[in-house]
Amino acid sequence: MNIRKLAVILLVLTVLISRERGAAQQTVGNKNLTDLQQDFVNLGFGMFIHYGMPTFMDQDWSDPDASLSLFQSPKLDADQWAKAAKSANMTYGCLTTKHHSGFPIWNTKTTSYNVMNTPLKRDVVKEYADAFRKNGLKVMLYYSILDTHNGIRPNQITPAHIKLIKDQITELLTNYGEITALIIDGWDAPWSRISYDDVPFEDIYYLIKSLQPNCLVMDLNAAKYPTEALFYTDIKSYEQGAGQFISKESNKLPALACLPLQQNWFWKTSFPTTPVKNVDELVNKFIIPYNGAYCNFILNVAPNKNGLIDDNALAALKEMGKLYKRSANPSKLPPFSAPIISSNIAKHVVSNSSWSDDMNLMDFANDDSFRSNWSSNPEVKAPWYEVKFEKAMPCNMVVITAGNASGAKYSLEYFANGKWSPLKAQAAGERKVSIFRFERVWCEKIRVNLSDFKEAPAIAEFGVYNERK
Repeated sequence: MNIRKLAVILLVLTVLISRERGAAQQTVGNKNLTDLQQDFVNLGFGMFIHYGMPTFMDQDWSDPDASLSLFQSPKLDADQWAKAAKSANMTYGCLTTKHHSGFPIWNTKTTSYNVMNTPLKRDVVKEYADAFRKNGLKVMLYYSILDTHNGIRPNQITPAHIKLIKDQITELLTNYGEITALIIDGWDAPWSRISYDDVPFEDIYYLIKSLQPNCLVMDLNAAKYPTEALFYTDIKSYEQGAGQFISKESNKLPALACLPLQQNWFWKTSFPTTPVKNVDELVNKFIIPYNGAYCNFILNVAPNKNGLIDDNALAALKEMGKLYKRSANPSKLPPFSAPIISSNIAKHVVSNSSWSDDMNLMDFANDDSFRSNWSSNPEVKAPWYEVKFEKAMPCNMVVITAGNASGAKYSLEYFANGKWSPLKAQAAGERKVSIFRFERVWCEKIRVNLSDFKEAPAIAEFGVYNERK
């Protein structure tokens, strides 16, 4: 064999081996969701960074048409932020790439109203991501669906708005390296009122996973959805400043709790001379106990107009580093049901039931509110509840959120082709929320029969879904 032929053979073998290694690395790199959720819990403690146009307006929500000339941070130093996080023994950061007023702080091609057209003219997201990675910290991003500058508000969402959201998320997950989690806000919360139908959650979820399979999707929706299941999120979130507190005794889901170190999320002129929160209380009352309850804690630290963290906040973070050490043996998550990500097709459709209790009629169990209930009349011994569709619909999941602690058992059946058939599905979930997943069926009606209850049962929400598989 001559040298030229040998060289060709060696080259082919090298390419084949390289391809095999690449395929193996890709398989290893794309973890399953449960492992990613455990990894997130194990991170323990991180830094939320609210920085953007509100920083320059002494507000938490800025004027959506604020002048671009306001945005001036000539001393901006993301490396200072990263080193401050390291001093507190944090493991990651999360930066507000765009808050509710719709001002992106990255080099976006989707709108001229962005940081590159301000006096700063610097891609803050890039500087942040580079600095945190250089300091050995993981990178997460925050993104608001609500966007008052671009008119992404209730009752006026258009296809162009959805395209803008998808294009912006694509930029963030394409141009800034590995993103551990995307924290989304302003979506299906009582105050934002943009539903998961207006901006389709399932489409956005699968877009994110297609761009970065290992990126967790986290929607800050705890103001609406029960704590016992992962409704439209990979991680259950709790905003403590809004009165959302995790149960350290009963939580069984991967969770995140957040709180600002200072008085507000974005920097205020009063911050340098106002005391920050008590460091000992933060560490020993919240962070450490929460870590023991499968909950990662993210503490917001707001940079000032110069793009720097104030001295009093820096000192507090160093003190926290003396008190907090991440557990070498973090708690292993117990089994739990996969996230609910598709639209609820039973919402507001025709419903019916056995005799209801007074004014707690059947319509309250599919009104998209977990604060109202359908309640069975106490005289009914074998109560039932059903929803009816205008035409046969495909579905493969039912989620029943109990409206009281009756302990009722559920059995499901569906109506199709003129007859009722049982739905063979075992309930998953914890306590209040029962999740039934089954092989896809086409049905005109779905009914739940209730039995073995301690008191007249109630249903807060009866959801029907057709999840992608």
